[in-house]
Amino acid sequence: MPLYMDIHNLQGVSAEELAKAHEADLATQHKYGVEYRKYWFNESCGKAFCLFEAPSADAAAQVHCEAHGQMAEKIIEIQPELAEGFLGGGEVNAAGAVLVPGGSADARDSGIRTVLFTDIVDSTMLTQYVGDDAAMEFVRIHDMIVRNALVAWNGREVKHTGDGIMASFISSASAVRCAARIQRDLALRRQERSEHPIKVRIGGAAGEPVEHQNDIFGATVQLASRLCSHAEPDQILVSSVVAELCMGKGLSFRSLGEVSLKGFGQPVRIHSVESE
Repeated sequence: MPLYMDIHNLQGVSAEELAKAHEADLATQHKYGVEYRKYWFNESCGKAFCLFEAPSADAAAQVHCEAHGQMAEKIIEIQPELAEGFLGGGEVNAAGAVLVPGGSADARDSGIRTVLFTDIVDSTMLTQYVGDDAAMEFVRIHDMIVRNALVAWNGREVKHTGDGIMASFISSASAVRCAARIQRDLALRRQERSEHPIKVRIGGAAGEPVEHQNDIFGATVQLASRLCSHAEPDQILVSSVVAELCMGKGLSFRSLGEVSLKGFGQPVRIHSVESE
């Protein structure tokens, strides 16, 4: 059956009330051929995101209507690899709420993700200058450094882009610290081996799973990619949302004001990550 995700606006609803609504869904779902897997809940924003299999979006809407009347604002069909790649497997509590990895039973995962892109600077020119074999060795070194940093900061590799990596993080602070470690490790390598130094630009953005384009992390991915392209060599650029989510985490950002980015109708306020 197709896999779907829906979004609910539930201002004023507690985690306990949502758990009861989910329980009612489970009691009703088989009547309509639906199978709810899990849900994410951002209590501070009053938003819930449900992941489920169903013969159609209408069937899921019927379950909600009969079970508790809390109708979804939107329901979208998604690819299983997108849910796994961006959101991860996600352990759930007895109520079906996804938990933050390593957290307590009350540490519910809000579903917000920070998406990070790395990009090797002048990768095409590098290939022409040093040859395919040497260029591939640089890519291998980049991949090793990035993947080591992802392991250290609980990042999830979504895909390899050829000359970079796209990754997803539950924590914006972890994403920024991961990016900073990547740049530090690359700088150390340049000190040890100055010939043909590898330089990388990094961009990051954060958002909800289901966005206004009826896509899973659509605008967030696009913004992170544009910020990566806009960054200077060795620079880390992030969206305002990332900087705001990192408040009180001991990280330093410098506001660069608003910039115009391809694909965005309005200027976007961006920040550079300063050294930790």
